[in-house]
Amino acid sequence: MANAEQAADEAPPVASLSTVLGALQDPVRLEMVRRLSNAETAVRCSALYDVINKSTATHHFRILRDAGVIERLIVDGQTCQRLRAQELESALPGLVPTIVEAANRAKHD
Repeated sequence: MANAEQAADEAPPVASLSTVLGALQDPVRLEMVRRLSNAETAVRCSALYDVINKSTATHHFRILRDAGVIERLIVDGQTCQRLRAQELESALPGLVPTIVEAANRAKHD
């Protein structure tokens, strides 16, 4: 039986604070990270965006991966993204939970 989850590529280290904040400042990328954080697991790529096309989503995923915020995984043959929550917490303590909490509040307003 094949491994159900495997990394599709080597995740870079978490980038500097300014790079991570730059990646998260875009509303589409912030929504992707919000959904990943709330899911607390790897999520199929198509479930992370609504109003953009696949090629634009790929661009946004790359920016988040390059900043070390997410990693791409293959789960049961499906391409998924996973928030690198532990790595982010080690590198930038409290940053992502605080941003996601604010994004969740804004989503409900």
